[in-house]
Amino acid sequence: MKKLAILCGFVLFASGAAFASDSNRPVGDAEAGQEKAAVCAACHGPTGNSPSGDFPNIAGQGMKYLVKQLKDYQLGNETEGQRGRYNMLMADQVSNLSEQDIYDLAAFYSAQEHEVGSTPESAIAEGRQLWLGGDVDRGITACAACHGPSGLGMSLATFPLLSGQHPEYTTEQLEAFRSGDRANDPNGMMRDIAVKLTDRDIEVLSQFIRGLY
Repeated sequence: MKKLAILCGFVLFASGAAFASDSNRPVGDAEAGQEKAAVCAACHGPTGNSPSGDFPNIAGQGMKYLVKQLKDYQLGNETEGQRGRYNMLMADQVSNLSEQDIYDLAAFYSAQEHEVGSTPESAIAEGRQLWLGGDVDRGITACAACHGPSGLGMSLATFPLLSGQHPEYTTEQLEAFRSGDRANDPNGMMRDIAVKLTDRDIEVLSQFIRGLY
């Protein structure tokens, strides 16, 4: 746990410094992003709060994280899934996005307020333990170490906001990290943790996160 906590701090410092020093990156325009997001609303909702568990809530998500994921989707499309992140639905959506488009979309969604659901009573105790304390015996670091005690993430380090996320989507992503089908996490951090999670762990975490704030 100590080792991963130190790594989280290092990534926070390093990625934040790199982002701040990149004077050539575009400046996102939220108003322009709102216009460009019209096509995204079918899956993610008009403000980034998805009406379906099949698609993630992206309202209030950190701007750096949104930029990274959109670029990873582009890379996954270009490399046929060998690098980055590949999703058949997203492939068509990102293929023609310019870098300015990406920053504008990220600026819009990061400025929206994310909605929070509720956690069933049956998942609260186990979910809270894994989220805040992890499992020392199994080498599982607390989720809060990188995503924060309230699930609001660490934007500068590109650790995403998870609070209020649909259980279905969270389950899908944790299973993808566990199997290695998703591999765009910095330094394999999520894969290292997810491979130690049982189906029950994933179930309670996914339900706990939905009501976390």
